[in-house]
This record gives sequence, C-alpha cells and structure tokens, in this order.
Amino acid sequence: MANLLVLHGPNLNLLGNRDPLMYGHTSLDTLDQRLVDQAQQLGHVLRCFQSNAESDLINLIQQAPKEGINFMIINPAAYTHTSIALRDAVAAVRIPFIEVHITNIYAREPFRHQSFFSDLAIGTLTGLGVRGYEFALTYANQYLSEHTHN
Repeated sequence: MANLLVLHGPNLNLLGNRDPLMYGHTSLDTLDQRLVDQAQQLGHVLRCFQSNAESDLINLIQQAPKEGINFMIINPAAYTHTSIALRDAVAAVRIPFIEVHITNIYAREPFRHQSFFSDLAIGTLTGLGVRGYEFALTYANQYLSEHTHN
C-alpha cells in the first residue's frame, strides 16, 4: 500500500462549469472520487487537494514527506508557467510525480508551452481530459510496484 497525493492548481475547482468544451463536464468532486476509488482498488490511499493559493500548495508539498506520501500527481494549472516557488518545493521533497494537464498546453497560447515542472516529472500527460489523471494513477501504481522494495 502506498500513500498518494493529487494536487490541483488554481481554477480547477471550476471543473464541470468552466468552459466545458475545453475542460469537459466532469466536476472536481466527481474526478476526485473516481481517483480515490481507483486508488483503493489498486490497494493505495489517495488524498486530493485543490487550491487557488500558491502557498497552500507549497505548504502541502513540503508536508508530504512527513505524511509518508510515496507518489504525487500534480496539475499545477496556471502555476505550470509561472511558479518557480512551487517548482522548488517539488524539487526539494524529491517525491516522484507525474505532471497532468487536462488540455493540450502545447496547442494553446505560446506562453503555456513552457512548464517549470516537466523536467522534474517522471512523465507528463497533456490533452487527455480528466482521463489523464486516471492514466497517471495507473502508471503510478506500476512505478511503485517496480521501485518499492519491501
């Protein structure tokens, strides 16, 4: 059993209502419940957290090692392109993570093409809608089974 953390950045609390043609119709609560259920079926415990405040996300990342978090799935949202502080927190804790984006950031405005996280991530999933989180969780399970020694 592993402890997993899903972090959602700013404005993701609006999922299901915010531009459904771009972000889909699934609410954040529905997405989080699906992920918790999926993690449970895989034998893991998963916590989901969303904040519009950069400091809340940083504080939670810094606490993750003390809470025994083994793997993170992070959608930094707009902080992807702006937050060196959030990047530094992720780098400092050295917990493996996958970067997820609901939309294809490379098919959007040029300023969205730069990520401060991709070079630290095990991998990135972009443009697969909310299913990207599910794929990331499936991979996290595989990664942990291959890299965790009892």
